[in-house]
Amino acid sequence: MSDSTTLGEPTRTRRNLIGQLEIDNRLLGMIGAFILLCLVFNLLTDGRFLTARNIFNLTIQTVSVAIMATGMVFVIVTRNIDLSVGSLLATCSAVMAMVQVLVAPHWLGLGLEHQLIAPLAIVIGLATGLVIGALHGWLVGYLTIPAFIVTLGGLFVWRNVAWHLTSGQTIGPLDTSFQTFGGINGTLGVTGSWIFGVAAVAVSLLGLYSARQARVRHDFPVKPVWAEVTIAGIVTAAILGFVAILNSYEIPVRRLERMFEARGEVMPEGFTTGYGIPYSVLILIIVAVIMTVTARKTRLGRYIFATGGNPEAAQLAGINTRALTVKIFMIVGILCAVSAVVASARQTFHSNDIGTLDELRVIAAAVIGGTALSGGVGTIFGAILGALIMQSLQSGMAMVGVDAPYQNIVVGVVLVFAVYLDILYRKRTGN
Repeated sequence: MSDSTTLGEPTRTRRNLIGQLEIDNRLLGMIGAFILLCLVFNLLTDGRFLTARNIFNLTIQTVSVAIMATGMVFVIVTRNIDLSVGSLLATCSAVMAMVQVLVAPHWLGLGLEHQLIAPLAIVIGLATGLVIGALHGWLVGYLTIPAFIVTLGGLFVWRNVAWHLTSGQTIGPLDTSFQTFGGINGTLGVTGSWIFGVAAVAVSLLGLYSARQARVRHDFPVKPVWAEVTIAGIVTAAILGFVAILNSYEIPVRRLERMFEARGEVMPEGFTTGYGIPYSVLILIIVAVIMTVTARKTRLGRYIFATGGNPEAAQLAGINTRALTVKIFMIVGILCAVSAVVASARQTFHSNDIGTLDELRVIAAAVIGGTALSGGVGTIFGAILGALIMQSLQSGMAMVGVDAPYQNIVVGVVLVFAVYLDILYRKRTGN
């Protein structure tokens, strides 16, 4: 009997469990590789890798690269490349640092720790990223200079613009409110994290239900009910499990005492609480949702993937590929500024080496996450997972005691191997 069915049937027969769940094989392979990587490093570190503390640190270390990787997906999908993201991050970070320590308190007379300093710095930083991204897009889209050359030049230019703005000095400490976006200095807390987790589960389940109802309304095939329930269970367990792990990482007693003292209170004896979800991770989640919706549900997203799949056909279809290029690089510029907020806030100051080699990490994350260098194919979630795999690999090797040069060698080998596996996969599936 044939496995195929007509479009009007609500369900269809699948040959195996994975087929019935309709899980992408590439994504499943990445998740499997990540789990295996974590288990191996946990074994090599005598159980230290999968502790709540290390998982917390791993998440906040991944955020900056992951945010930029979501934008790099759009760039690579359209058959371009951006080698300047690390340097652009440095320039945005330098601009925001100078606003906080010089412009706002001295030029504008706001005073240190004024409540408007952090918002003002962030707005100016985002504007800086947007303008520089628009410049790159204009050079690539309208002057038709290859993106490789434009962004390679940007790599040198913006790194040294950042150095010039700060006269080569480390700038800090940054505004206290600004530092809350870096991770450990700003979290939702245990209660807030559980509220967020429950809300995220509710939104996810509503999304799954809405997607199923939409397929039914249009007479498209749908998964069996048991498959939908299984996926809903996996999503729920993943979200609540993640929240539980971060909540279990307890704030040190001395830090708690200082927090109570800052509020003019005395900490109750025996009081303990966890950090919860960092604001930086929350920012990554928001960026991921926005970028995924843009890619899947908007005209801009359809144009991006259509142009990457066949640029000539896209132009013939009436897509303004030049303006599209400008928009894509503007998005990347904004995301670099967001990453600059997270990165500089995490280390509580701006340094000259901030974002160094991030351009290579970002490209590697996108490619490992399944974004095809030939264009037309890529996912936001895959890029984030790619960034997490890379950070886990580096963090695990550091915990084992592998020297930094050897860590970079391993990352390079993994990148080449991941691209090779992707080529084999596409040949086999015909994608």
